[in-house]
Amino acid sequence: MLKNKVILITDATHFLGIPGSKAMATEGAKIYAQDAAFSDADSRAAFETEVPGATALSLQEPEAIVEKVITAEGRLDVMINNDAFPALKAAIDDASIDDFRETIEALMVRGFRYAKVASKHMKAASQGKIIFVSSAAPKHGIPNYSMYVAARGGTNALAQTLAKELGRHNIQVNALAPNFVESPTYFPKEIIENEAAYKKITAQIPLGRLGKREEAGDYLVFLASDKSNFITGQVLYFAGGWA
Repeated sequence: MLKNKVILITDATHFLGIPGSKAMATEGAKIYAQDAAFSDADSRAAFETEVPGATALSLQEPEAIVEKVITAEGRLDVMINNDAFPALKAAIDDASIDDFRETIEALMVRGFRYAKVASKHMKAASQGKIIFVSSAAPKHGIPNYSMYVAARGGTNALAQTLAKELGRHNIQVNALAPNFVESPTYFPKEIIENEAAYKKITAQIPLGRLGKREEAGDYLVFLASDKSNFITGQVLYFAGGWA
């Protein structure tokens, strides 16, 4: 489904990075991956072992990373902003403005930078896809998580707006918006293994369970493939019926 597609994914050791990269590589994609940990050679090697055929990049700046992929492959077919950042819990009275700025920087500004530089090359090629791995949380809002939910909501709006701006260049832009997916970033092992805590979490989900990361990875494959060529400007929920 993704044979010969050149794909760049960020925060590759977090959120949907590993399951998504594995699923896309299995479908024939050429994966380039960014992660803060990849400044370390051992971390790069570990990722490349876990995702055979992938290339883990030591670079960290969006502009340099995209240029590296373009130099190596001549094009970038799919840009996946798999931005991950802790969902900091704080009532508004206690919320730190610095924490809010850091959340916005990680979940909105960085993805905007990648989209900005990637779209330049995609326009020249008259084709491309930009996917923001965001969250379903803004659909309903979550009390005491205003910083995280606001940042994710901004990203969802960014995807919808860029879709209208870039559509005439044959560039599709969507947000994959999960919630309640098994991920140590948001559901640490100690919570999953706590029966009472797990029941409390899953009681909110119509399907009665957390989503599997592999299921989300398969959804990412679809969005990255030509099968989604007429889908753009959408916030596509993956939340077991919660959203």
